[in-house]
Amino acid sequence: MDRVSAFDEPLKKLLGGATATVMADHLDLHTVGDLLHHYPRRYEERGRLTALTDLPLDEHVTVVAQVADARIMMFNNGRGKRLEVTLTDGSGRLQLVFFGHGVHKPHKELLPGRRAMFAGKVSVFNRKMQLAHPTYQLLDAESIDGAEAAEAVDAFAGRLLPIYPACKQLDSWRIAKAVDTVLPSAREAVDPLPPSLREGRGFTPLPEALLKVHRPQTKADIAQARDRLKWDEAFVLQVALARRRYADTQLPAVARKPAHGGLLDAFDAKLPFTLTEGQQKVSREIFDDLATEHPMHRLLQGEVGSGKTMVALRAMLGVVDAGGQAAMLAPTEVLAQQHHRSITEMMGELAEGGLLGGSEQGTKVVLLTGSMGVAARRQALLDLVTGEAGIVIGTHALIEDKVQFHDLGLVVVDEQHRFGVEQRDALRSKGKQPPHLLVMTATPIPRTVAMTVFGDLETSVLDQLPAGRSPIASHVVPAKDKPHFLSRAWERVREEVESGHQAYVVCPRIGDDAEDEAAGKKGKKATEDDGEKRPPLAVLEIAEQLAKGPLAGLRVEVLHGRMNPDDKDDVMRRFAAGQVDVLVATTVIEVGVNVPNATAMVIMDADRFGVSQLHQLRGRVGRGSAPGLCLLVSEAHEASPARARLSAVAATLDGFELSRIDLEQRREGDVLGQAQSGVRSSLRMLTVIDDEEVIAAAREEAAAIVAADPELERLPELRTALDALLDKEREQYLDKG
Repeated sequence: MDRVSAFDEPLKKLLGGATATVMADHLDLHTVGDLLHHYPRRYEERGRLTALTDLPLDEHVTVVAQVADARIMMFNNGRGKRLEVTLTDGSGRLQLVFFGHGVHKPHKELLPGRRAMFAGKVSVFNRKMQLAHPTYQLLDAESIDGAEAAEAVDAFAGRLLPIYPACKQLDSWRIAKAVDTVLPSAREAVDPLPPSLREGRGFTPLPEALLKVHRPQTKADIAQARDRLKWDEAFVLQVALARRRYADTQLPAVARKPAHGGLLDAFDAKLPFTLTEGQQKVSREIFDDLATEHPMHRLLQGEVGSGKTMVALRAMLGVVDAGGQAAMLAPTEVLAQQHHRSITEMMGELAEGGLLGGSEQGTKVVLLTGSMGVAARRQALLDLVTGEAGIVIGTHALIEDKVQFHDLGLVVVDEQHRFGVEQRDALRSKGKQPPHLLVMTATPIPRTVAMTVFGDLETSVLDQLPAGRSPIASHVVPAKDKPHFLSRAWERVREEVESGHQAYVVCPRIGDDAEDEAAGKKGKKATEDDGEKRPPLAVLEIAEQLAKGPLAGLRVEVLHGRMNPDDKDDVMRRFAAGQVDVLVATTVIEVGVNVPNATAMVIMDADRFGVSQLHQLRGRVGRGSAPGLCLLVSEAHEASPARARLSAVAATLDGFELSRIDLEQRREGDVLGQAQSGVRSSLRMLTVIDDEEVIAAAREEAAAIVAADPELERLPELRTALDALLDKEREQYLDKG
């Protein structure tokens, strides 16, 4: 068997069909290598063998003793039961206790007179020492006094027992037995780290790390193994990203340098304000990239309202100046229309190139969405192919085969997390040479995630709000505990409207028949599981209640994703023009909607939204000179994690801080883009929030290695590890990034 194939052996050959099938179907483990990289979640500590008279409080112990008696006790009016077992070893007595579902097995096995080994942590209850839910192993009557018993006790006591991520069909101890079967293959692991790097950082060799992580003798073994395995994950991933960045520098692109006295200068000259320092700095980074002959790949992340659209527009104008075209891809029609409206307003006559009354330096700015009329669509397509339109803003309709550009020079993707890489890639393929790429996100991303998820993009950060933006006060409204707080919330909305401002009310659901039918079964299941009594609040119901009740007399309108596009646009236009007082909407208003006169937002069932989403929504108010107010309405219990999450959002306006909280609560999912490719998580040991230093160091080492040897010809083991990480789907994911 050669060195690589040991890890590629199918589990079916070694474990038998039934176990291998469960591992494949439920844990996505198919080969020996997969199982060896299925690391223990934690370790159960078993103390050394201790006599019942010498039990230390709060420590892990193992005892060998006989069951004196066992009895089931009922509590909580007969709804709960517990098993109490009394042990004796001749020197003293000790109580064991088991609760709930954990009662059945020990009740059958721990009969008076049976002898067994028990391991657990010593605690005190009612002034008696006890072990709660100890693990145990029965000792056969015949072998109690023999050498076998001594051996069994020795093997059981004083051990660190690995607890594996398991599933209903296969519990941790059966996974541990399977690992024992394949563990000898760990000695054949191919070490991806260059020897100089491994020795320089004092890492344990990989075969040893695998043995230690699965069968540690000491806690130091676990720490050593984890350090090594974390590093491998970070390093191999960063090498993949470094190679991607290197490959990008080898691609040809047209350098786009803005012409002096052109469109960009004309636009800057008519701006009624000066750009913030942050906007100027980020613009310089972007223009430097655009001036090179390989494609820019830049991530622009900025706080809600930090002026990212302005920075992106200036980049687009610079490219038009240099003879190219720019395309902005937005995730929804509402947002595409909003961008088109705000960009044409910002440009004024410069957006009417070729039209009567337009500027000579101007260019056409066209909108392209799926629901446009045939004539308007045909004209937009014609303007793109002839080069008449320098800027196009659209949804995924831009990606269709029919859409052709005269000379696509820059692609701006708004809200990256809503686009699959395939879509981004399809748009980029429309340039004669790869166009420059600017990805914008208003969801601030912790540095480590940016280095990992967007590691093939250079990153620019806008964290300074433009002058004139107002602070937003946020408060949690506990609707169930304090209903009068909710009444006061509607009074506050009325006060804002009476002082000439407008408000949003956001609900998680639309509430129409189509949605209710689709959500019916799913919702029923969710509500049963969550112990919820009602479905999430809906736009159509809340709008009606408000118009008839607390907001009677105000102009209340609705906006949601299932409306006809023209109707949506009409409502947004009237709201922007101040003809609507209160807009009751779903999260279609989450990104990009800009109405400076809207000062208040009430988010119903706020606990049903994610942290980043709440932060995004809140960014829709306080966009003018008047202060913003965001009220987070929730019926969640005061001590619940949901309320803690809302309190965190109310306590800070720092999106980067909130993104850390969000990530800590959700953990990272698949950092290589589970949503993008359906591949299971590539990170088993590394956590992007906690291992910032590891990721940063691995990125530096990876960049140096790839710069010296881009094809990794001198490092065949590292190539092998890369191939294992980057199966075809993931390779494509990175390629399309």
